[in-house]
Amino acid sequence: MNIKNIGFNTICTHVGEIKDQQFKGAISPIYLSTSYAFEDVDVKRYPRYFNTPNQEALCKKIAMLEKGESSLIFGSGMAAISTTLFAFLQKGDHIVLQRTLYGGTANLVNEEFIKHGIEFSYVNSQTAEGFEQKIQSNTKVIYIETPSNPLLTITDIKAIGALAKKKRIITMIDNTFASPVNQNPIVLGIDIVLHSATKYLGGHSDILAGAVISTEKNINQIFQVAKNFGGSLSDFTVWMLERSIKTLGIRVKQQNKNAIKLAKWLEKHEDIAAVHYPGLKSHPDYEIAKKQMKGFGGMLSFELKEGLNSSDFQKELKLIKSSMSLAGVESTILSPTLTSHALLTKEERNLQGIKDSLLRLSVGIEEKEDLMQDIQQAIEKIKIPELN
Repeated sequence: MNIKNIGFNTICTHVGEIKDQQFKGAISPIYLSTSYAFEDVDVKRYPRYFNTPNQEALCKKIAMLEKGESSLIFGSGMAAISTTLFAFLQKGDHIVLQRTLYGGTANLVNEEFIKHGIEFSYVNSQTAEGFEQKIQSNTKVIYIETPSNPLLTITDIKAIGALAKKKRIITMIDNTFASPVNQNPIVLGIDIVLHSATKYLGGHSDILAGAVISTEKNINQIFQVAKNFGGSLSDFTVWMLERSIKTLGIRVKQQNKNAIKLAKWLEKHEDIAAVHYPGLKSHPDYEIAKKQMKGFGGMLSFELKEGLNSSDFQKELKLIKSSMSLAGVESTILSPTLTSHALLTKEERNLQGIKDSLLRLSVGIEEKEDLMQDIQQAIEKIKIPELN
């Protein structure tokens, strides 16, 4: 069998397995040792060097899912992002970033880059023309996130990749919201793909991890910094993440189906002021999303009509959990102002279009009718307080 031609779910299930040669178990054994032999061995293994048996095996799976040559896994998404950025940027360099970024990434740039003498510019549009206007002679990296968190704006990946190659600039993308199920940026011309593996790759709200995928050359450059920063992942978590990825394809496809149904229903709802979901034809970036995504994802955001309190609404939900993270099999909701983008100032949030009334919904695998009913009953309760 030609492993390069196997399907997505087969990659999820079988690539990167460790064969249990001793007992012939059906799943990968777990190697918890933090100390390995150094004499008469092909590889000197050490957990901080990202090369324990479980780490190496999982990296093969993640690289193949994103159609990259190699990958590294980290203790969190921010560990992957910060390590990768510092691997390609130093004092005097410049980076161009889109404005609509995950709040933690923006906070890293705003606070740490100034300390290290790294220059940066934000772009207020998702077009290649907007990015080109910000490029300087010392620009080394273009960084994008699409779909963005939390407004689900879409950046033209292929156009950004082409622009960067023309200018000989490294491109990086946060592909967390899409997941490898819905989008493969390397195929579209991006150099480095990043994930908070806590989210869709983990998928069960019980893993904290990050991942970066690229060429062997780029991954080696990132590794040289990573081994000093110490952001490696415990092998028990690595083993759990490999287990979780086995169901990645079927989980995300169900979340896609639920999310598009919910988005269409919310868009017509009399008590909803706005819905942000790239799968809606009314979304300003719908045509770009349709070109570069295989599915529109399980994330959406919406705003209640004026007069309806978003905090009260969340408290009345019975199935959908008020929770700070996303992408689990269970549906969760949060206020970006109070959580994911709380580190930004109100002015910075306003620049991104993030209102205090905005709610971000991570759609799970429940029956869509049950989720609609839950939203409806919560709205009715806050519309008529005496029902409480």
